[in-house]
Order: sequence, then structure tokens, then C-alpha cells
Amino acid sequence: MSENLARQFLLREDVVFLNHGSFGACPREVFSAYQGWQLELEREPVEFLGRKLNENLKAPREALGAELGSPAEDIVGVVNATHGLNIVAQSLDLKPGDQILTTDHEYNALEKTWAYVCRKTGAEVVVVNVPLPLLTEEQFTDTILAGMTDRTRVLFLSHITSPTALVFPIERAVAEARKRGIWTVIDGAHTPGHIKLDLTALGADFYAGNCHKWMMAPKGSAFLYARPEVQALLNPLVISHGWTIDSKKPGAKGAFDNSPFIDEIEIQGTRDPSAWLTVPAALKYRADNDWWAIAEHCQALAQDTARRMGKLTGLEPLSESEFCAPQMVAIPIPDCDALQVHKTLFDDYGIEIPVFKWQDRCIARLSVQGYNSRPQMDQLIEALSALLNLNPRAASFG
Repeated sequence: MSENLARQFLLREDVVFLNHGSFGACPREVFSAYQGWQLELEREPVEFLGRKLNENLKAPREALGAELGSPAEDIVGVVNATHGLNIVAQSLDLKPGDQILTTDHEYNALEKTWAYVCRKTGAEVVVVNVPLPLLTEEQFTDTILAGMTDRTRVLFLSHITSPTALVFPIERAVAEARKRGIWTVIDGAHTPGHIKLDLTALGADFYAGNCHKWMMAPKGSAFLYARPEVQALLNPLVISHGWTIDSKKPGAKGAFDNSPFIDEIEIQGTRDPSAWLTVPAALKYRADNDWWAIAEHCQALAQDTARRMGKLTGLEPLSESEFCAPQMVAIPIPDCDALQVHKTLFDDYGIEIPVFKWQDRCIARLSVQGYNSRPQMDQLIEALSALLNLNPRAASFG
């Protein structure tokens, strides 16, 4: 199955690509649709960007809304999740003494975002350490709730963490924060297309996710979700044609007859929206190929590879399997020069996989997508065994 799927992607044949989690990989069929939009734009730019753009931008919102359990009106297109979360972080009315509660598993770019916001507003970030290994939902939720105070204004959590590839069970923490009047801001960069998601049921105030990762749309496609009650809090990072002076009034219409939430963020002057417009094609590709079934196969392969490496290293996993991202697993490896191991894996073995030091752990973060295979997992284990002086006979290759 994976060999047939591999031919549907554009990845180099001389590289064992085990890093889908960083930037994704776009199937040929979806990439062709992307190029089709770009060609249409170049054939008649004025018609495309002037007369047709507002109507064309509706289709991705509608397709994503149906996929992610949200009204289309509560979703807006952005270029990446970091962009969407910056809109939220830089819009919220924070003051000196206010606290942003978060964890020690967050993505570095967003840690910098909140540090920037705190420098501008006088608010402060409070970081709680999520205990590892993560074994129960209660362990996670109790840790988050213990960090809440009467000064907590924002709860910022990853849904699937980048460095540790954990699925945080955020539902109860989000609900409790909402009860206490705390804004809930969720980094879902790795979530769409990776685990099933119902944004309305989750109930977070703000949620940003990438479409270019596990949904396999082109780079430059992502979304920001906001509950209707909090959309008026948001300001665009760039003021352009979509901005309206009446944006904060209840029931206000945007400059292009959508809500101000949509128009102010999506209408950003001259840019190529082709990646965002390709999202429906990516969702169709996934449906046509029964991708959730493929994802189950990938999950089994990822977990089996992590188990085999654990047998080699004797190091315990970071969580119970239910809290590990289905197609992405952070595999603990013995202490090493992680950057050198990463470089050698690519230079000498042709294996593309992140290897890094996180806190006091060295980690190889494995992503398994439909184009990957069991022999590629064997190659990874053999290469890591050689570089880390492990005995590959300790792992089952049967």
C-alpha cells in the first residue's frame, strides 16, 4: 500500500522522509489543483483578485467547517497557525499583572509570541510542568487547574505538542477555564487531519490549525477559529481593504459583506491565496483515499517502531499510547550530540528526521505518513543503532 501511495507524492526518492510533522507533504493530485489556481490567477489577475476573490474564499471555509464541526462563519483563512495565534495574542486586552497560563511543552515560536506580548502589556507567562510520562487525563488536567489563579486571563495549550508529540487531553481544562472567565487559546498546528476534531464541541475561544501538515494541503494554508462571542475582540495584524470602522459593533458587516472577523483577516491586499483555495481539493483527496484508514496503518507502524527503539535503548516512552499523537511519536534516545546525529542521519543515511534535545532528554521525533513503509523503519533503527552504539539484535525485525 505505501509503495503505491509513495508514487502519489512529490518527495525525492533518495530521501527516507520521516518528518511529515514539520511541513507536511502535498500529494501530486492536490499540488496539481494548487497549480491550477495559480494559473487561473496569472491568466486574469484583476478578475481573480478583484471580482472573484470574495466568492472563491468561501469554499475553503465551508469545506473546513464541515470537516471540523464548525459553522463556516467562525473560520477564517491564514497562512499558518503561528500567524493565526499571533492575531489572537496581540489582540487580547492584557494588563500588568495578568497571567498567561501555559505548559513546558509549547512550540518555541509561540513562546516568543507570548514573551513579546508580555513585554508590550506587562502581563506575565506562567509555565506549569506537565509530568512525564503522561499516564492519565487527570494527571494532565489537575496540573493545569493547579496553575490557575485569580490573575489568570489566558489559558494557552497545544492540542498536539510539537517537541513531545503528545495529544493533550485538553477538554476539561478548556471547560474549567471558560467557567472561570479565562480566554482559551489552543495551538492546533498538528491537529487537523491527524486526529478527528469538533471545534464547536471542544468549546475553546480561539483555535488555530495548519492545513499544510496532516491535511496535506499546500504550504500557506491554515485557519483561525473563533467563537462568535469573541470574534469582535480580534484585530488584524495588517490593516487593509477588508477593515471596517464598525467592526466592533454587534452584527457589523465587513467591507466585503462577510463578518469583520473574516474580511479584516482574509482581505490583506495583493497576495496569492491559491494554497488556501486548494483546501477543498486536499479534503477530497483524503476522502477519496479513505485516509483515516491509512492513518490507522501509520499509527500502528509508528507505535511499533517506537516500541522497537524502546527495547533497544531501555528508555521509557513519554506517555501511555492513548496520549501519543497517532502518526507522530517522540522517541527518547540515549544522551548524544543530537544536532550531529540529525546531520549524520541525513548526510550519510539519507534519512530526514528531527533529532534534538528537549529539556534533559534527547529525542528523535518520528512521523509516519501513508508514503512510509516498514523497510524505512528498519533503516531508521539500523542507522540509530550504529550512531548510538546500540545492539539492533535486541529489537524484533520479524
